[in-house]
Amino acid sequence: MGENASFWESLIYAHPTCVSWNQEAEGSIYHLASILFVVGFMGGSGFSGLLYVFSLLGLGFLCSSVWAWLDVCAADIFSWNFILFAICFVQFIYVTYQVRSVSFDKEFQELYSALFQPLGISLPVYRKIVLCCDAEVVTLEKEHCYAMQGKTPIDKLSLLVSGRIRVTVDGEFLHYIFPLQFLDSPEWDSLRPTEEGIFQVTLTAETDCRYVAWRRKKLYLLFAKHRFISRLFSILIGSDIAEKLYALNDRVHVGKGFRYDIRLPNFYHTSVPETPPVPPPRRLQRRSSARPRPAVPNCSSPRKQ
Repeated sequence: MGENASFWESLIYAHPTCVSWNQEAEGSIYHLASILFVVGFMGGSGFSGLLYVFSLLGLGFLCSSVWAWLDVCAADIFSWNFILFAICFVQFIYVTYQVRSVSFDKEFQELYSALFQPLGISLPVYRKIVLCCDAEVVTLEKEHCYAMQGKTPIDKLSLLVSGRIRVTVDGEFLHYIFPLQFLDSPEWDSLRPTEEGIFQVTLTAETDCRYVAWRRKKLYLLFAKHRFISRLFSILIGSDIAEKLYALNDRVHVGKGFRYDIRLPNFYHTSVPETPPVPPPRRLQRRSSARPRPAVPNCSSPRKQ
């Protein structure tokens, strides 16, 4: 204990206390360095935040090096500040290289800004998601089918980028699929990774559409390697299915101004629509066998661009 006490006493009392303070302020370079340090530590997260922090801290350490070289004339202060400036400069170059290496086409950049960036997904993680779909956007022309009821296998997961998709069952309209919604989220959620199935609805392009498609097996391999991406898609798919269910709920009317609520099957909500109610799907209300069916749309294969 005596040796430890003497070490701390020598560390604290070895230097004489300041009897008289310097009345003159340091030069402008020193104060500029302090301002850069204060502003630099206010940076945020992400690539832009790192560039902001390393650039301002690097300039602050550079100013401190100049101040130590010209005003203080202290080699140790200059050396430490210059080393820290070099570290910040290297880090700035490294982050800049990462930002430039992670670049996407216009549609993928817009998809990131609209869907993934608000969720806090970083560009490197998003790059893995884009590479999983081979960075391709598929074009589906108007009145062409993405899937046919009872025929098309469920072998991929697709996200609509532009256009509008009409969902029908036995020729009756169910709901629309809009941009930033999955085309086949219910089918994806209904099957296990080892199971196979076919579509129970028909998906037809109401307008010229473009979508991104991930192959089922390839996407499951990505989920196995990155659990964070798996949880991300689980949340997105669950939210998408909920939106589709509520879209169906708004269409289901049981007569006399009442509307069926999927959340409370034993109760009804009053609804007085201004327009005549749209007849419900076949599974909820029997229709007359004499009702004519619409013409079958052109269901040729989509093309990639």
